[in-house]
Amino acid sequence: MPGATLSPWTMSYFAAACLFLVVGQCAMVAGYGYPFAAVESPATLALVHVVAIGWLGLLMTGALLQFVPVLVAAPLRAGRLALPALALLIPGLLLLVGGFAALGGAEGVSPAMLPSGALLLAMGFGLVIIMLATTLLTVRPLPLPARFVAVGLGALIAAVLVGGAFTLVLSGTVTNYAAIGLLLKGVPLHATLGLGGWLTFSAIGVSYRLLPMFMLARDDMWPTSRAVWWAGAAALAIVAARIVSIAVDSDGMEGAESVAAFLAVLAAVLYSADVLRLFRERRRKLVELNVRASYAAFAALFASVVMSALPTTRAAAGEGAAALVYLFVFGWLTGLGLAQLYKIVPFLTWLECYGPVLGRVPVPRVQDLVEEKRARLWFFVYYLAVIAATLSLFAQSPAAFRVAVLAQLCATVGLMVELVRARMLSSVVRPCAYPRARRGRISFSRSLDHRSNR
Repeated sequence: MPGATLSPWTMSYFAAACLFLVVGQCAMVAGYGYPFAAVESPATLALVHVVAIGWLGLLMTGALLQFVPVLVAAPLRAGRLALPALALLIPGLLLLVGGFAALGGAEGVSPAMLPSGALLLAMGFGLVIIMLATTLLTVRPLPLPARFVAVGLGALIAAVLVGGAFTLVLSGTVTNYAAIGLLLKGVPLHATLGLGGWLTFSAIGVSYRLLPMFMLARDDMWPTSRAVWWAGAAALAIVAARIVSIAVDSDGMEGAESVAAFLAVLAAVLYSADVLRLFRERRRKLVELNVRASYAAFAALFASVVMSALPTTRAAAGEGAAALVYLFVFGWLTGLGLAQLYKIVPFLTWLECYGPVLGRVPVPRVQDLVEEKRARLWFFVYYLAVIAATLSLFAQSPAAFRVAVLAQLCATVGLMVELVRARMLSSVVRPCAYPRARRGRISFSRSLDHRSNR
């Protein structure tokens, strides 16, 4: 796999992301944020950013540090910036959350933390963009999957800038009429750039490369794949133009949001068709659990995008279409993230532990590092809980929502335990210790007896 060098900080990003996911779900179980508070309340805003930046943002960053080099078959540039970026992103998010808490009346914190947190986040994501963009620029022309990531990085830049402007208004630092108008009208557009542009577009690009690898399918790009890129990029461009029009107090783009919604639905339908085609044309008839679990995430993407374009379901989804946003975030983005972590963490662990001695000593398979039977149950519970939580938001039942999220939290923790077990080689029968060089020789503290020799 060209470009598949190990990024030393990818696992750190993953660990921090998983911690923020658990924190976010615990907060929902405790009754923090929507539907126990209004969508626009400071508590909801704090919770949204914990999930969007702490979980999804760190997860995507860690994944791209590992897989952008694979997309362009070139080593990661400026990889030494990965640790400083992480060191900026985590305190930046904590300051942002503290600022939202101050707006909600919490003591010991100040709204001035909002722009400070936004500044640290901008610096952290700026370092991430430098690493990924300079790596992408080493290849001409860019492969189509890498072009998805390039557009995602552009959406990230726009989302960070708009979010920074919001913090200046909320903290009282700026009282400019244009900035206030942007805050009043631009929050859904800001969320679209982050969730739909940076996270979704990047995830689609990586999936176009990883799914064929996992399923042993052809990785040729079809005309529909290019149509997905054009439709999605055009929709994001319209969203960005609409933000500019709000900032300059122009009404010229008011009707453009419906066009962007149509293009987003078209991209989702075409992408779903590509995923189904990959599944039909795969050479590996029995796919692994990470692929099977991902298909539920693809279904959530299709359902949430299509239903958001239908007036009936959008109106039934409640305040700000919260139910559909929940399905999009936890069904599509989080479901896909957990499913792929279930493959990526064992794979990187296998490379780290056994790659240096491959061909010289017997080694277990990547599949031997995980126990699919337990994980299959956790994925089933997770997606069932997401459906239940979404339906409870449609029904406007906070009590049912809390129960569903508790089940979702239990499944999430169960999956994370499986990831830790894979990292510790707990599922390998009589596992060998980490191979280490001693005077030029490979030594083991325990004998290797893996499943294939059982």
